[in-house]
Amino acid sequence: MSDYIVSARKYRPHTFDTVVGQEHITTTLKNAIRSQHLAHAFLFCGPRGVGKTSCARILAKTINCEHPSAEMEACGTCGNCQSFNTSSSFNVFELDAASNNSVEDIRELTNQVRFAPQQGKYKVYIIDEVHMLSSNAFNAFLKTLEEPPAYAIFILATTEKHKILPTILSRCQIFDFKRITTHDIVNHLLKIAVNERMAAQEAALHIIAQKSEGCMRDALSMLDRIASFTNGMLTYNNTMEHLNLLDADFYFGLVDKMLAQDVAGALLLLDQALEKGFEGEVIVTGIAEHMRNLLLCKDARMAKLLDVPNDHKATYYHKANQTPPSFIISALNVLNDCELEYKNSTNKRLHVEMCLIRLCYLLQATSGSAHAVVDEKKNSSTTPIAPPVAPPIVVAQESTTPYGSVAPTYLATAALTPPPTQHIVPPAAPKPTAPLPPPANASKRMVSMKILDEIEEQPLPEPKVIIDLTQEIANTCKDIYFAQLKAEEKTNILEKFDNSRFEVVSGNELNIITHSEYYGAYIKTDTSTLVEIIKNQIGKYVRINVNVESMNIVIDQPLTGSKLFETMVAQNPNLYTLQSKLGLTIS
Repeated sequence: MSDYIVSARKYRPHTFDTVVGQEHITTTLKNAIRSQHLAHAFLFCGPRGVGKTSCARILAKTINCEHPSAEMEACGTCGNCQSFNTSSSFNVFELDAASNNSVEDIRELTNQVRFAPQQGKYKVYIIDEVHMLSSNAFNAFLKTLEEPPAYAIFILATTEKHKILPTILSRCQIFDFKRITTHDIVNHLLKIAVNERMAAQEAALHIIAQKSEGCMRDALSMLDRIASFTNGMLTYNNTMEHLNLLDADFYFGLVDKMLAQDVAGALLLLDQALEKGFEGEVIVTGIAEHMRNLLLCKDARMAKLLDVPNDHKATYYHKANQTPPSFIISALNVLNDCELEYKNSTNKRLHVEMCLIRLCYLLQATSGSAHAVVDEKKNSSTTPIAPPVAPPIVVAQESTTPYGSVAPTYLATAALTPPPTQHIVPPAAPKPTAPLPPPANASKRMVSMKILDEIEEQPLPEPKVIIDLTQEIANTCKDIYFAQLKAEEKTNILEKFDNSRFEVVSGNELNIITHSEYYGAYIKTDTSTLVEIIKNQIGKYVRINVNVESMNIVIDQPLTGSKLFETMVAQNPNLYTLQSKLGLTIS
């Protein structure tokens, strides 16, 4: 019969120092043992798989050790430690409250408490899943828990603290265990991989740690399962495949389609994911998490919140620089609404597809450059406005290579060499084998880790000085905006702004005055770019008002010929354009 032991049992902590991610609790317990200020009842509460029962056993072993170390760790060699390691100690009793939750079970336990320990100093009672006790069992346990003998210590463990009676909570010293961080789980898995002669990429272990959601037991179980699936060769790709997850390449490609307003390409990517068996809700949640990661890369102060493998951070920083923050925030709102309405939708696929279509045209909506002119009414006078022009739909040709059939485009993973049979030494860095030829635009998408280090090491930017808007600054911003319009050959917009003047009302408000209702309505649809230019100059946003000023022309005598035409052009500049196109001569 095989003597194989799963990692969750084989690498279970046996000393306080080997407990991962709970230093605030292990330090408190060691100090209590050192100063002999042990409570008679402890309550260990927290999520599953974070070390509650393990800490209870370590505490029971340490307080009965005959020769504890200076750091208050059990020696492991004395008689009490040896009997504890072989599960033959008469001083430690473990009770599973899930299956022993009746009053009779608690009465039997209280009867045992009356007998003093024959060997060692304390009798320790560990009650796991204590919230499963019935109300009558809790009441039968109250008196013993409040006034136990000096040699009795009770350690209660639970994952649902709110289900325990307040009378029990008030009699215990409560320790709240926290979820283990992804960083701590990855480091622990790396040590186990070396001991077990596994070749594992850090990115693969990071995915396992994320999937475990802070539970070390789940992480170790997944490590064993994937190691069996891959024969000890844990790579990013086969880990994602075994855990049935969509990798970051899928989301990077989807965001590219959104920024390019490629509806067809986005829907084809969605179809490929649905064919692989992924639920629409999982896809929407993954896009939202991906958008959140891109938003975190916008500010160096939030970089520590980016919970992705180190090999992928460079790509995230690069793609974040290409994605406007207004688009990301608006996309998160759309995705949140889609998640909330997903369960109530009848056609769930269509619901997700409509969400992607809205995301594809979201950049156009957030850029502020609308194709339609807004109809504004003022002083009971209206001017006909040209109808909006629908934006063209970009239809991308279907890729000849289906998603997932080649190596990732954005995230390069290195091939691993098989583990040696003797004298295992963890490699400094895996050697890449011959990769597939990168796409034509791969150089634009990939960023070296050196650039990432420079980004993380650079100091935080100093806050900009905020000043009030002045007429001089407004004129400067107007010149900058006109130069930008000329460079982009937006002569139509430039003509509308060129026939207007800027007047500063206050340090936070600017008036744009024009003499045409038509021009005023058009200017209102394209002020967002000007607002950003002013914000970059003074460090804050200002309010822009568009006012139409009527021209009062006093005619002392009848006008004829060119004078009359000049007066008409002053009221409607389009007449000058008409004259130029028709080649008319005014005499």
